[in-house]
Amino acid sequence: MAENTALRSFTEITGSTAADLAAKIASGDLSSVEVTQAHLDRIAEVDGDLGAFLHVGADQAVAAARAVDEARARGEQPASALAGVPLALKDVFTTTDAPTTCGSKILEGWTAPYDATVTAKLRAAGIPILGKTNMDEFAMGSSTENSAYGVTRNPWAPDRTPGGSGGGSAAALASYEAPLAIGTDTGGSIRQPASLTATVGVRPTYGAVSRYGLVACASSLDQGGPCARTVLDTALLHEVIAGHDPRDSTSLDAAVPDVVAAARAGAAGDLSGVRVGLVKEFGAEGTEAGVQASFEKAVQQLRDLGAEVVEVSLPTLQYALAAYYLILPSEVSSNLARFDAMRYGLRTGDDGTHSAEEVMALTREAGFGPEVKRRIMIGTYALSSGYYDAYYGSAQKVRTLLAADFAKAYEQVDVIVSPTTPTTAFTLGEKVGDPLAMYLFDLFTLPTNLAGHCGMSVPSGLSADDGLPVGLQILAPAQADDRLYKVGAAYEAARGPVA
Repeated sequence: MAENTALRSFTEITGSTAADLAAKIASGDLSSVEVTQAHLDRIAEVDGDLGAFLHVGADQAVAAARAVDEARARGEQPASALAGVPLALKDVFTTTDAPTTCGSKILEGWTAPYDATVTAKLRAAGIPILGKTNMDEFAMGSSTENSAYGVTRNPWAPDRTPGGSGGGSAAALASYEAPLAIGTDTGGSIRQPASLTATVGVRPTYGAVSRYGLVACASSLDQGGPCARTVLDTALLHEVIAGHDPRDSTSLDAAVPDVVAAARAGAAGDLSGVRVGLVKEFGAEGTEAGVQASFEKAVQQLRDLGAEVVEVSLPTLQYALAAYYLILPSEVSSNLARFDAMRYGLRTGDDGTHSAEEVMALTREAGFGPEVKRRIMIGTYALSSGYYDAYYGSAQKVRTLLAADFAKAYEQVDVIVSPTTPTTAFTLGEKVGDPLAMYLFDLFTLPTNLAGHCGMSVPSGLSADDGLPVGLQILAPAQADDRLYKVGAAYEAARGPVA
Protein backbone atom coordinates (compact mmCIF):
# COMPACT_ATOMS: atom_id res chain seq x y z
CA MET A 1 0.00 0.00 0.00
CA ALA A 2 1.43 3.37 -1.05
CA GLU A 3 0.23 5.37 1.95
CA ASN A 4 0.35 9.16 2.01
CA THR A 5 -0.47 10.27 5.54
CA ALA A 6 0.02 13.95 4.64
CA LEU A 7 -3.26 13.81 2.73
CA ARG A 8 -5.01 12.86 5.97
CA SER A 9 -3.48 15.64 8.10
CA PHE A 10 -5.82 18.42 9.23
CA THR A 11 -6.11 21.62 11.23
CA GLU A 12 -8.33 22.30 14.22
CA ILE A 13 -10.98 23.70 11.90
CA THR A 14 -10.85 21.19 9.05
CA GLY A 15 -10.60 18.28 11.50
CA SER A 16 -13.75 19.25 13.39
CA THR A 17 -17.14 17.65 12.90
CA ALA A 18 -19.82 19.59 11.08
CA ALA A 19 -21.93 19.66 14.24
CA ASP A 20 -19.08 21.25 16.23
CA LEU A 21 -18.36 23.77 13.47
CA ALA A 22 -22.04 24.74 13.28
CA ALA A 23 -22.17 25.27 17.05
CA LYS A 24 -19.05 27.46 17.02
CA ILE A 25 -20.37 29.50 14.08
CA ALA A 26 -23.72 29.99 15.82
CA SER A 27 -22.00 31.13 19.03
CA GLY A 28 -19.59 33.44 17.24
CA ASP A 29 -16.48 31.49 18.29
CA LEU A 30 -15.79 30.98 14.59
CA SER A 31 -17.09 32.75 11.52
CA SER A 32 -18.41 30.89 8.51
CA VAL A 33 -15.89 32.78 6.39
CA GLU A 34 -13.05 31.43 8.56
CA VAL A 35 -14.35 27.88 8.30
CA THR A 36 -15.02 28.08 4.58
CA GLN A 37 -11.65 29.65 3.82
CA ALA A 38 -9.86 26.98 5.88
CA HIS A 39 -11.43 24.29 3.70
CA LEU A 40 -10.67 26.20 0.49
CA ASP A 41 -7.05 26.43 1.65
CA ARG A 42 -7.09 22.70 2.31
CA ILE A 43 -8.39 22.03 -1.19
CA ALA A 44 -5.62 24.20 -2.65
CA GLU A 45 -3.07 22.29 -0.59
CA VAL A 46 -3.98 18.68 -1.42
CA ASP A 47 -6.45 18.40 -4.27
CA GLY A 48 -3.82 18.61 -6.96
CA ASP A 49 -2.73 15.16 -5.79
CA LEU A 50 -6.21 13.78 -5.06
CA GLY A 51 -8.45 15.05 -7.85
CA ALA A 52 -11.57 15.12 -5.68
CA PHE A 53 -12.93 18.36 -7.21
CA LEU A 54 -13.81 19.15 -10.81
CA HIS A 55 -14.70 22.75 -10.00
CA VAL A 56 -13.99 24.93 -6.96
CA GLY A 57 -16.21 27.97 -6.49
CA ALA A 58 -14.15 29.91 -3.97
CA ASP A 59 -15.75 33.32 -4.53
CA GLN A 60 -19.30 31.96 -4.37
CA ALA A 61 -18.53 29.89 -1.26
CA VAL A 62 -17.00 32.83 0.60
CA ALA A 63 -19.91 35.07 -0.41
CA ALA A 64 -22.41 32.52 0.95
CA ALA A 65 -20.37 32.22 4.15
CA ARG A 66 -20.27 35.99 4.54
CA ALA A 67 -24.06 36.13 4.22
CA VAL A 68 -24.34 33.65 7.11
CA ASP A 69 -22.03 35.75 9.28
CA GLU A 70 -23.90 38.95 8.47
CA ALA A 71 -27.23 37.33 9.34
CA ARG A 72 -25.83 36.20 12.69
CA ALA A 73 -24.49 39.72 13.35
CA ARG A 74 -28.03 41.05 12.79
CA GLY A 75 -29.30 38.66 15.45
CA GLU A 76 -31.17 36.39 13.01
CA GLN A 77 -31.73 32.73 13.82
CA PRO A 78 -29.53 30.31 11.83
CA ALA A 79 -31.16 29.15 8.61
CA SER A 80 -30.53 25.54 9.64
CA ALA A 81 -28.60 23.45 12.14
CA LEU A 82 -25.70 23.42 9.66
CA ALA A 83 -25.74 27.11 8.69
CA GLY A 84 -22.27 28.29 7.75
CA VAL A 85 -20.71 24.82 7.41
CA PRO A 86 -19.35 24.28 3.87
CA LEU A 87 -20.05 21.30 1.63
CA ALA A 88 -18.81 19.46 -1.46
CA LEU A 89 -21.47 18.71 -4.09
CA LYS A 90 -21.30 15.80 -6.53
CA ASP A 91 -21.20 17.12 -10.09
CA VAL A 92 -24.47 15.48 -11.06
CA PHE A 93 -26.68 18.13 -9.42
CA THR A 94 -27.42 21.23 -11.47
CA THR A 95 -26.06 24.57 -10.31
CA THR A 96 -26.57 27.99 -11.90
CA ASP A 97 -23.19 29.32 -10.74
CA ALA A 98 -20.93 26.39 -11.66
CA PRO A 99 -20.62 23.87 -14.50
CA THR A 100 -22.50 20.57 -14.29
CA THR A 101 -20.58 18.00 -16.32
CA CYS A 102 -21.50 14.65 -14.73
CA GLY A 103 -17.88 13.70 -15.40
CA SER A 104 -18.58 13.61 -19.14
CA LYS A 105 -17.06 15.38 -22.14
CA ILE A 106 -20.53 15.64 -23.63
CA LEU A 107 -21.40 18.26 -20.97
CA GLU A 108 -18.00 19.93 -20.75
CA GLY A 109 -18.43 23.53 -19.58
CA TRP A 110 -22.23 23.35 -19.46
CA THR A 111 -23.92 25.52 -16.83
CA ALA A 112 -27.55 24.72 -16.02
CA PRO A 113 -30.26 27.40 -16.18
CA TYR A 114 -31.71 26.22 -12.85
CA ASP A 115 -30.61 24.83 -9.50
CA ALA A 116 -31.49 21.28 -8.49
CA THR A 117 -33.85 21.11 -5.52
CA VAL A 118 -31.00 19.72 -3.41
CA THR A 119 -28.81 22.66 -4.45
CA ALA A 120 -31.59 25.13 -3.62
CA LYS A 121 -32.14 23.53 -0.21
CA LEU A 122 -28.45 23.76 0.60
CA ARG A 123 -28.40 27.43 -0.32
CA ALA A 124 -31.55 28.13 1.72
CA ALA A 125 -29.98 26.34 4.71
CA GLY A 126 -26.97 28.66 4.63
CA ILE A 127 -24.53 25.94 3.57
CA PRO A 128 -21.70 27.31 1.39
CA ILE A 129 -20.95 25.06 -1.60
CA LEU A 130 -17.18 24.67 -1.98
CA GLY A 131 -17.40 23.15 -5.43
CA LYS A 132 -18.42 20.17 -7.55
CA THR A 133 -16.79 16.77 -7.04
CA ASN A 134 -15.48 14.21 -9.50
CA MET A 135 -17.47 11.12 -10.40
CA ASP A 136 -17.68 8.23 -12.83
CA GLU A 137 -19.25 9.53 -16.02
CA PHE A 138 -23.02 9.88 -15.52
CA ALA A 139 -22.57 7.88 -12.28
CA MET A 140 -21.64 4.72 -14.18
CA GLY A 141 -18.81 3.03 -12.35
CA SER A 142 -17.44 1.81 -9.05
CA SER A 143 -14.03 3.48 -8.93
CA THR A 144 -14.22 7.09 -10.24
CA GLU A 145 -11.90 5.99 -13.05
CA ASN A 146 -14.56 6.53 -15.72
CA SER A 147 -14.54 10.32 -15.36
CA ALA A 148 -13.55 12.17 -18.53
CA TYR A 149 -11.52 14.55 -16.34
CA GLY A 150 -9.13 12.16 -14.61
CA VAL A 151 -9.20 9.75 -11.69
CA THR A 152 -9.74 10.55 -8.02
CA ARG A 153 -7.31 8.98 -5.56
CA ASN A 154 -8.04 7.48 -2.16
CA PRO A 155 -6.56 9.65 0.64
CA TRP A 156 -5.73 6.48 2.60
CA ALA A 157 -3.60 5.15 -0.27
CA PRO A 158 -3.20 7.29 -3.40
CA ASP A 159 -2.58 4.26 -5.61
CA ARG A 160 -6.05 2.95 -4.72
CA THR A 161 -9.57 3.89 -5.77
CA PRO A 162 -11.81 5.89 -3.42
CA GLY A 163 -14.77 3.97 -4.83
CA GLY A 164 -17.44 5.16 -7.21
CA SER A 165 -19.35 6.62 -8.68
CA GLY A 166 -19.11 9.29 -5.98
CA GLY A 167 -15.42 8.92 -5.21
CA GLY A 168 -14.84 12.66 -5.36
CA SER A 169 -17.24 13.44 -2.53
CA ALA A 170 -15.86 10.62 -0.35
CA ALA A 171 -12.24 11.61 -1.00
CA ALA A 172 -13.01 15.24 -0.15
CA LEU A 173 -14.37 14.13 3.23
CA ALA A 174 -11.56 11.69 3.98
CA SER A 175 -8.87 14.28 3.15
CA TYR A 176 -10.56 17.01 5.25
CA GLU A 177 -11.27 19.17 2.21
CA ALA A 178 -14.92 19.33 3.29
CA PRO A 179 -16.85 18.38 6.44
CA LEU A 180 -20.00 17.53 4.48
CA ALA A 181 -20.77 16.20 1.00
CA ILE A 182 -23.64 15.14 -1.21
CA GLY A 183 -23.58 12.01 -3.32
CA THR A 184 -25.99 9.85 -5.30
CA ASP A 185 -26.61 6.15 -4.94
CA THR A 186 -27.92 4.12 -7.88
CA GLY A 187 -26.39 0.78 -6.92
CA GLY A 188 -24.09 1.77 -4.07
CA SER A 189 -22.39 4.97 -5.23
CA ILE A 190 -22.69 6.63 -1.81
CA ARG A 191 -22.15 3.64 0.46
CA GLN A 192 -19.34 1.97 -1.45
CA PRO A 193 -17.01 5.05 -1.52
CA ALA A 194 -17.86 5.68 2.15
CA SER A 195 -16.67 2.16 2.96
CA LEU A 196 -13.37 2.57 1.11
CA THR A 197 -12.55 5.94 2.68
CA ALA A 198 -13.69 5.45 6.32
CA THR A 199 -16.51 7.97 5.98
CA VAL A 200 -20.27 7.73 6.50
CA GLY A 201 -22.71 7.65 3.59
CA VAL A 202 -26.47 7.17 3.44
CA ARG A 203 -28.77 6.26 0.59
CA PRO A 204 -32.17 7.53 1.79
CA THR A 205 -35.42 5.79 0.90
CA TYR A 206 -36.18 6.20 -2.81
CA GLY A 207 -38.17 9.40 -3.20
CA ALA A 208 -37.17 10.85 0.17
CA VAL A 209 -34.77 13.36 -1.42
CA SER A 210 -35.86 15.18 -4.57
CA ARG A 211 -34.37 14.09 -7.89
CA TYR A 212 -35.34 17.37 -9.60
CA GLY A 213 -32.12 18.67 -11.12
CA LEU A 214 -30.29 15.39 -10.51
CA VAL A 215 -29.08 14.40 -13.98
CA ALA A 216 -30.53 10.95 -14.46
CA CYS A 217 -28.59 7.74 -14.85
CA ALA A 218 -31.33 5.20 -14.03
CA SER A 219 -34.45 7.02 -12.88
CA SER A 220 -36.00 4.19 -10.85
CA LEU A 221 -32.77 3.65 -8.93
CA ASP A 222 -31.02 7.04 -8.54
CA GLN A 223 -31.22 8.66 -5.11
CA GLY A 224 -29.30 11.63 -3.72
CA GLY A 225 -28.07 11.40 -0.15
CA PRO A 226 -25.85 12.82 2.59
CA CYS A 227 -22.19 12.03 3.30
CA ALA A 228 -20.01 13.08 6.24
CA ARG A 229 -17.43 11.76 8.69
CA THR A 230 -19.85 11.00 11.55
CA VAL A 231 -23.35 9.57 11.78
CA LEU A 232 -24.71 12.70 13.48
CA ASP A 233 -23.28 15.01 10.80
CA THR A 234 -24.84 12.80 8.13
CA ALA A 235 -28.20 12.94 9.92
CA LEU A 236 -28.06 16.73 10.16
CA LEU A 237 -27.45 16.96 6.41
CA HIS A 238 -30.16 14.38 5.69
CA GLU A 239 -32.60 16.62 7.56
CA VAL A 240 -31.69 19.58 5.32
CA ILE A 241 -32.09 17.88 1.94
CA ALA A 242 -35.03 15.50 2.53
CA GLY A 243 -38.70 16.29 2.01
CA HIS A 244 -41.46 16.32 -0.58
CA ASP A 245 -40.93 18.19 -3.85
CA PRO A 246 -43.91 18.67 -6.18
CA ARG A 247 -41.50 19.13 -9.10
CA ASP A 248 -40.36 15.50 -8.74
CA SER A 249 -43.08 13.00 -9.68
CA THR A 250 -41.32 10.27 -7.68
CA SER A 251 -40.99 12.37 -4.51
CA LEU A 252 -42.61 10.88 -1.41
CA ASP A 253 -45.36 13.04 0.06
CA ALA A 254 -44.68 11.85 3.59
CA ALA A 255 -43.11 13.08 6.80
CA VAL A 256 -39.32 12.76 7.02
CA PRO A 257 -38.31 10.41 9.86
CA ASP A 258 -36.54 12.25 12.69
CA VAL A 259 -33.09 11.02 11.78
CA VAL A 260 -31.28 13.54 13.99
CA ALA A 261 -33.14 12.42 17.10
CA ALA A 262 -32.45 8.81 16.15
CA ALA A 263 -28.72 9.50 15.80
CA ARG A 264 -28.59 11.24 19.15
CA ALA A 265 -30.54 8.43 20.80
CA GLY A 266 -28.33 5.78 19.23
CA ALA A 267 -25.19 7.45 20.51
CA ALA A 268 -26.33 6.51 24.03
CA GLY A 269 -25.32 2.98 23.07
CA ASP A 270 -28.39 0.90 23.89
CA LEU A 271 -29.80 -1.38 21.18
CA SER A 272 -31.96 -3.47 23.48
CA GLY A 273 -34.99 -4.73 21.57
CA VAL A 274 -33.45 -4.08 18.15
CA ARG A 275 -33.41 -7.13 15.87
CA VAL A 276 -30.50 -7.28 13.42
CA GLY A 277 -30.61 -9.57 10.39
CA LEU A 278 -27.76 -11.47 8.74
CA VAL A 279 -28.56 -12.53 5.18
CA LYS A 280 -27.89 -16.24 4.69
CA GLU A 281 -27.27 -15.83 0.97
CA PHE A 282 -24.51 -13.25 1.39
CA GLY A 283 -22.19 -15.68 3.16
CA ALA A 284 -18.44 -15.13 3.30
CA GLU A 285 -17.43 -16.55 -0.09
CA GLY A 286 -15.68 -13.91 -2.18
CA THR A 287 -15.19 -11.58 0.80
CA GLU A 288 -11.63 -10.79 1.86
CA ALA A 289 -10.60 -12.29 5.18
CA GLY A 290 -9.86 -8.88 6.68
CA VAL A 291 -13.27 -7.53 5.63
CA GLN A 292 -15.07 -10.58 6.98
CA ALA A 293 -13.21 -10.39 10.29
CA SER A 294 -14.10 -6.72 10.66
CA PHE A 295 -17.74 -7.52 9.92
CA GLU A 296 -17.91 -10.34 12.44
CA LYS A 297 -16.38 -8.10 15.09
CA ALA A 298 -18.98 -5.44 14.29
CA VAL A 299 -21.82 -7.95 14.63
CA GLN A 300 -20.50 -8.97 18.04
CA GLN A 301 -20.38 -5.33 19.09
CA LEU A 302 -24.04 -4.98 18.08
CA ARG A 303 -24.83 -8.00 20.26
CA ASP A 304 -22.90 -6.41 23.12
CA LEU A 305 -25.07 -3.30 22.73
CA GLY A 306 -28.15 -5.44 23.35
CA ALA A 307 -29.25 -6.22 19.79
CA GLU A 308 -30.69 -9.61 18.90
CA VAL A 309 -29.02 -11.10 15.82
CA VAL A 310 -31.23 -13.23 13.55
CA GLU A 311 -30.51 -15.03 10.27
CA VAL A 312 -32.83 -14.09 7.41
CA SER A 313 -33.12 -15.33 3.85
CA LEU A 314 -33.43 -13.49 0.52
CA PRO A 315 -33.91 -16.40 -1.93
CA THR A 316 -34.06 -14.16 -5.01
CA LEU A 317 -30.76 -12.47 -4.13
CA GLN A 318 -28.83 -14.70 -6.53
CA TYR A 319 -30.59 -12.98 -9.45
CA ALA A 320 -30.21 -9.40 -8.18
CA LEU A 321 -26.96 -8.56 -9.98
CA ALA A 322 -28.23 -9.78 -13.35
CA ALA A 323 -31.55 -7.97 -12.91
CA TYR A 324 -29.83 -4.75 -11.90
CA TYR A 325 -27.53 -4.81 -14.91
CA LEU A 326 -30.51 -5.13 -17.23
CA ILE A 327 -32.73 -2.53 -15.58
CA LEU A 328 -29.99 0.07 -15.16
CA PRO A 329 -28.64 -0.04 -18.76
CA SER A 330 -32.18 -0.01 -20.12
CA GLU A 331 -32.95 3.20 -18.24
CA VAL A 332 -29.55 4.60 -19.23
CA SER A 333 -30.34 3.95 -22.88
CA SER A 334 -33.58 5.89 -22.52
CA ASN A 335 -32.24 8.75 -20.38
CA LEU A 336 -29.10 9.48 -22.35
CA ALA A 337 -30.99 9.79 -25.62
CA ARG A 338 -31.48 13.45 -24.67
CA PHE A 339 -27.80 14.13 -25.45
CA ASP A 340 -28.38 14.55 -29.14
CA ALA A 341 -26.05 17.52 -29.95
CA MET A 342 -29.08 19.57 -30.92
CA ARG A 343 -30.15 21.29 -27.69
CA TYR A 344 -27.16 21.64 -25.37
CA GLY A 345 -23.74 20.24 -24.64
CA LEU A 346 -21.07 19.08 -27.06
CA ARG A 347 -21.62 19.25 -30.81
CA THR A 348 -19.16 17.56 -33.17
CA GLY A 349 -19.14 17.57 -37.00
CA ASP A 350 -21.42 20.60 -37.37
CA ASP A 351 -19.49 21.97 -40.37
CA GLY A 352 -22.29 21.96 -42.91
CA THR A 353 -21.21 18.69 -44.52
CA HIS A 354 -23.05 16.31 -42.18
CA SER A 355 -26.70 15.54 -41.63
CA ALA A 356 -28.32 15.97 -38.22
CA GLU A 357 -28.13 12.21 -37.70
CA GLU A 358 -24.43 12.20 -38.53
CA VAL A 359 -23.75 15.11 -36.16
CA MET A 360 -25.62 13.22 -33.44
CA ALA A 361 -23.58 10.06 -34.02
CA LEU A 362 -20.26 11.91 -34.19
CA THR A 363 -21.05 13.83 -31.00
CA ARG A 364 -22.00 10.73 -29.05
CA GLU A 365 -18.90 8.93 -30.27
CA ALA A 366 -16.67 11.80 -29.10
CA GLY A 367 -18.62 12.74 -25.99
CA PHE A 368 -19.44 9.45 -24.26
CA GLY A 369 -16.77 7.29 -22.64
CA PRO A 370 -16.38 3.51 -23.04
CA GLU A 371 -18.42 2.48 -19.97
CA VAL A 372 -21.32 4.74 -20.89
CA LYS A 373 -21.32 3.39 -24.44
CA ARG A 374 -21.24 -0.18 -23.09
CA ARG A 375 -24.29 0.39 -20.92
CA ILE A 376 -26.20 2.23 -23.65
CA MET A 377 -25.66 -0.71 -26.00
CA ILE A 378 -26.67 -3.30 -23.40
CA GLY A 379 -29.78 -1.30 -22.54
CA THR A 380 -30.78 -0.66 -26.13
CA TYR A 381 -30.49 -4.37 -26.87
CA ALA A 382 -32.52 -5.30 -23.76
CA LEU A 383 -35.29 -2.92 -24.81
CA SER A 384 -35.32 -3.95 -28.47
CA SER A 385 -38.23 -5.65 -30.18
CA GLY A 386 -38.25 -9.37 -29.46
CA TYR A 387 -36.02 -9.10 -26.40
CA TYR A 388 -37.92 -6.67 -24.17
CA ASP A 389 -39.94 -9.33 -22.34
CA ALA A 390 -37.08 -11.82 -22.17
CA TYR A 391 -34.63 -9.36 -20.62
CA TYR A 392 -36.05 -6.10 -19.26
CA GLY A 393 -39.45 -7.61 -18.45
CA SER A 394 -37.91 -10.60 -16.68
CA ALA A 395 -35.56 -8.34 -14.71
CA GLN A 396 -38.52 -6.33 -13.44
CA LYS A 397 -40.19 -9.55 -12.28
CA VAL A 398 -37.03 -10.44 -10.34
CA ARG A 399 -37.12 -6.97 -8.83
CA THR A 400 -40.66 -7.57 -7.59
CA LEU A 401 -39.71 -10.93 -6.09
CA LEU A 402 -36.64 -9.45 -4.39
CA ALA A 403 -38.76 -6.68 -2.84
CA ALA A 404 -41.11 -9.36 -1.52
CA ASP A 405 -38.14 -11.23 -0.03
CA PHE A 406 -37.00 -8.06 1.73
CA ALA A 407 -40.53 -7.48 3.04
CA LYS A 408 -40.60 -10.97 4.59
CA ALA A 409 -37.15 -10.45 6.10
CA TYR A 410 -38.20 -7.16 7.67
CA GLU A 411 -41.10 -8.93 9.36
CA GLN A 412 -38.42 -10.70 11.41
CA VAL A 413 -35.83 -7.94 11.89
CA ASP A 414 -35.57 -4.16 12.14
CA VAL A 415 -32.37 -3.80 10.12
CA ILE A 416 -30.08 -5.99 8.03
CA VAL A 417 -26.29 -5.75 8.20
CA SER A 418 -23.49 -6.90 5.91
CA PRO A 419 -20.08 -5.76 4.78
CA THR A 420 -20.51 -2.77 2.45
CA THR A 421 -17.99 -4.11 -0.06
CA PRO A 422 -16.38 -7.54 -0.45
CA THR A 423 -12.84 -6.11 -0.39
CA THR A 424 -11.01 -2.98 0.65
CA ALA A 425 -10.00 -0.37 -1.94
CA PHE A 426 -8.45 -1.96 -5.00
CA THR A 427 -5.55 -0.54 -6.99
CA LEU A 428 -6.35 2.02 -9.69
CA GLY A 429 -6.45 0.24 -13.05
CA GLU A 430 -6.93 -3.19 -11.49
CA LYS A 431 -10.49 -3.78 -12.67
CA VAL A 432 -10.80 -1.35 -15.58
CA GLY A 433 -10.39 -4.11 -18.16
CA ASP A 434 -12.81 -6.48 -16.42
CA PRO A 435 -16.32 -4.98 -16.31
CA LEU A 436 -17.83 -8.03 -14.58
CA ALA A 437 -15.32 -7.80 -11.71
CA MET A 438 -16.18 -4.12 -11.36
CA TYR A 439 -19.92 -4.88 -11.33
CA LEU A 440 -19.47 -7.60 -8.70
CA PHE A 441 -17.95 -5.01 -6.36
CA ASP A 442 -21.49 -3.65 -5.78
CA LEU A 443 -22.91 -7.06 -4.87
CA PHE A 444 -23.79 -6.11 -1.27
CA THR A 445 -25.16 -2.64 -2.03
CA LEU A 446 -27.34 -2.88 -5.13
CA PRO A 447 -30.11 -5.25 -3.88
CA THR A 448 -31.63 -2.64 -1.56
CA ASN A 449 -31.75 -0.15 -4.44
CA LEU A 450 -33.88 -2.53 -6.48
CA ALA A 451 -36.34 -2.60 -3.57
CA GLY A 452 -36.33 1.20 -3.11
CA HIS A 453 -35.15 0.93 0.49
CA CYS A 454 -32.54 2.86 2.47
CA GLY A 455 -29.00 1.98 3.53
CA MET A 456 -25.95 3.31 5.34
CA SER A 457 -22.24 2.56 5.37
CA VAL A 458 -20.41 3.37 8.59
CA PRO A 459 -16.68 2.67 9.13
CA SER A 460 -15.97 -0.61 10.93
CA GLY A 461 -12.23 -0.14 11.31
CA LEU A 462 -9.23 -1.12 9.23
CA SER A 463 -8.58 -4.48 7.60
CA ALA A 464 -5.88 -6.56 9.26
CA ASP A 465 -4.82 -7.60 5.76
CA ASP A 466 -3.76 -4.22 4.37
CA GLY A 467 -4.64 -1.52 6.92
CA LEU A 468 -7.30 0.00 4.65
CA PRO A 469 -10.83 1.03 5.70
CA VAL A 470 -13.73 -1.40 5.92
CA GLY A 471 -17.41 -0.45 6.05
CA LEU A 472 -20.38 -1.93 7.87
CA GLN A 473 -23.57 -1.73 5.81
CA ILE A 474 -26.88 -1.22 7.61
CA LEU A 475 -30.12 -1.60 5.64
CA ALA A 476 -33.70 -0.76 6.61
CA PRO A 477 -37.14 -0.76 4.95
CA ALA A 478 -38.55 2.18 3.02
CA GLN A 479 -39.27 5.23 5.18
CA ALA A 480 -37.46 3.70 8.14
CA ASP A 481 -34.30 5.76 7.63
CA ASP A 482 -34.23 6.63 11.33
CA ARG A 483 -33.36 2.99 12.11
CA LEU A 484 -30.12 3.38 10.15
CA TYR A 485 -29.10 6.34 12.24
CA LYS A 486 -29.97 4.77 15.58
CA VAL A 487 -28.04 1.58 14.89
CA GLY A 488 -25.23 3.38 13.08
CA ALA A 489 -24.68 5.91 15.87
CA ALA A 490 -24.75 3.21 18.55
CA TYR A 491 -22.21 1.15 16.66
CA GLU A 492 -20.04 4.20 15.93
CA ALA A 493 -19.89 5.08 19.63
CA ALA A 494 -19.02 1.50 20.60
CA ARG A 495 -16.44 1.13 17.85
CA GLY A 496 -14.37 4.18 18.82
CA PRO A 497 -11.86 5.91 16.52
CA VAL A 498 -11.10 4.15 13.23
CA ALA A 499 -7.39 4.94 13.25
